[in-house]
Amino acid sequence: MNHLVSLFAPQERKFLKLKYKFLLFDLDHTLLDFDAAEDIALTQFLEEEGVEDIQTYKDYYVPMNKALWKDLEQKKITKAELINTRFEKLFAHFGIEKDGAYLAERYQFFLSKQGQTFPGVEDLLKNLIKQGYELYAATNGITLIQTGRLEQSGISPFFKEIFISEQLHTQKPDAAFYEKIGARIPNFDKNHALMIGDSLSADIQGGNNAGIDTIWYNPHHLENKTQAQPTYEVHSYKDLLNCLGEL
Repeated sequence: MNHLVSLFAPQERKFLKLKYKFLLFDLDHTLLDFDAAEDIALTQFLEEEGVEDIQTYKDYYVPMNKALWKDLEQKKITKAELINTRFEKLFAHFGIEKDGAYLAERYQFFLSKQGQTFPGVEDLLKNLIKQGYELYAATNGITLIQTGRLEQSGISPFFKEIFISEQLHTQKPDAAFYEKIGARIPNFDKNHALMIGDSLSADIQGGNNAGIDTIWYNPHHLENKTQAQPTYEVHSYKDLLNCLGEL
């Protein structure tokens, strides 16, 4: 059953503020601007590899990479396969043979230096902490990349702990991802937790699988055509604060 509620009903805002304590935040596309980070990192990486028509390479790589991450979510491939073959496949598409593992290391170096956030992120996190919420990062990703980007972003100190799928040896949307997180948070109660993220297939489906309420951060007003059922839906950080009881 979909318990999607109106974000602007005062009684709901009060209810939410009393009900939840542990906020689990997705990073990419929710707090961190992955598209901007990826674009810069790819440019630097491809320049280093001597590519002249950089945009053509990007146009092929970006949708391929998204498809590979979807395959990982669905357990069609392993994380190692994703990391070590995506750039090998990219260059192979253009008739060039390259060492995928070496390319992966170089790209990770460039991407780990990118810390772009969306406007208003720091104010959002400060506001939530002021209200008494405990903030945790819960991200699917590569440890070197995500820790580096968080350090560059300046938002790392807002989180009591940062949970990265590579370190937990499981990933969203697996219920085990949230079970491992819960085991590491003092006095954690999933009935007082919220998973907040932009991905229906990872964040929202993950919350559904783990029995944790969710907020679908949907700034582009996308239609939900999946089986994932968000508890709440917001379209901006202002909506999110309203949803959690802040006028």
